[in-house]
Amino acid sequence: MHTVATLLWRRLDAPGHDACRLDQNDVAWQLDGAAVFRHGDGRIAQLHYRVRCDRHWHTQWGTVRGWLGETAIDLSVAHGAKGWTLNEQPVPELSHCVDLDLGFTPATNLLQLRRLHLAEGEAAEVPVAWLDMADASLGLLEQRYEHLAPGRYGYAAPRLDFRTELAVDAQGFVHDYPPLWQADSA
Repeated sequence: MHTVATLLWRRLDAPGHDACRLDQNDVAWQLDGAAVFRHGDGRIAQLHYRVRCDRHWHTQWGTVRGWLGETAIDLSVAHGAKGWTLNEQPVPELSHCVDLDLGFTPATNLLQLRRLHLAEGEAAEVPVAWLDMADASLGLLEQRYEHLAPGRYGYAAPRLDFRTELAVDAQGFVHDYPPLWQADSA
């Protein structure tokens, strides 16, 4: 694998940072990162993550390891011919999802944006397998992306009653994700 891009984000709504690297080889893309932040319930989190996609940006697997407060985290998500699994337990209601979204980092928005490759003015509904760290569950999250202008996307997750406008770089990394994350340019 060779490194394509790296990015450091600063959390805006609570203390925290996230550092991520995008790697590529002939058959796969991989995100590797580490996030430290204060979770919404006040617990401190330290999470290392890795997500592997095929060369067409279809998620193959992901891992999250670390801790959230006093709870150790060791999660493995896989996507194959029989659908999604979380720690080898099937999650059949997600069989129509292509993408994995790690709910605690802006890094995985890159996966959907690269796979969709929306032209300016185009929009897409994107159901994702969403890893919610509040209860370490894998569930459905409906998302919507709209390519507004070069480097600008409208984003919505109706279940979470969340809407924002994302600023994205040429690699597909989100630089501004108000009100949650912003790339650290310093």
